Amino acid sequence: MIKLFDSHCHLDDTSYNQDIENVIKYAEENGVIRMMTVGANKKSSQKATSIAESYTNVFASVGIHPHDASNCTDSVIETLKNLAKNPKVKAWGETGLDFNRMYSPREDQEKWFIRQLKIADELKLPVIFHERDSGGRLLDILKENPGNNRKGVIHCFSGNKNELYKYLDLGFCIGITGILTIESRGAELRKLVPHIPADRLLIETDAPYLTPAPEKNKTRRNEPAFVKSVLIKLAHVIKEDPESLAEKIWKNTCTLFDIEERL
Repeated sequence: MIKLFDSHCHLDDTSYNQDIENVIKYAEENGVIRMMTVGANKKSSQKATSIAESYTNVFASVGIHPHDASNCTDSVIETLKNLAKNPKVKAWGETGLDFNRMYSPREDQEKWFIRQLKIADELKLPVIFHERDSGGRLLDILKENPGNNRKGVIHCFSGNKNELYKYLDLGFCIGITGILTIESRGAELRKLVPHIPADRLLIETDAPYLTPAPEKNKTRRNEPAFVKSVLIKLAHVIKEDPESLAEKIWKNTCTLFDIEERL
């Protein structure tokens, strides 16, 4: 059986409160034997860490999503830094900029994004980046605040070819979600994925959101198990054997998050 790693999900979501054990078991039955559950604020980061402590094959990240930037404080950051000491916490984020919904003012998003970048660098943790409609501002901030051997992944990549190449030049991995499988919404992404080097590809669900096809025709809630559909579609688009691609992506994900490849 191929080994899959869902590099971005939100198992802390309330939609999993009643059946999280079954969700994780179902993922394992479908070859998804590692999951990264991602923090978005203080509460979700605490819950993500707790979940990771409870399940051998689940790891966690801590961070403040741009939607929650207006609620961030120095005290919150200190709490996250303490959580990051836990050996199951393998990344910082998701953090970044979201100028689409503007749940937090731009100045708050930028302030706390820069702050979190510096903390991730201090802790030597890879960064899980969220970017939506920032018009190149996220890239500008990254250039203005360079890190020493900074690693990271552009979660749910949705940019253009120019932005893709700039992220690759910075050494980042690119996270591909179920959007790839959606006929109209994923059309542009399917044109761009062949330009991503195989050693920079990650697959993710963003569960419980962004359910891929064909599962989206049956259920609204996404699950880590469904990352297999992302892999199959990705392999088809870039014309590679799914098993070979799965091996490469497993290695990429384990390398990024500094997790032993062997089980």
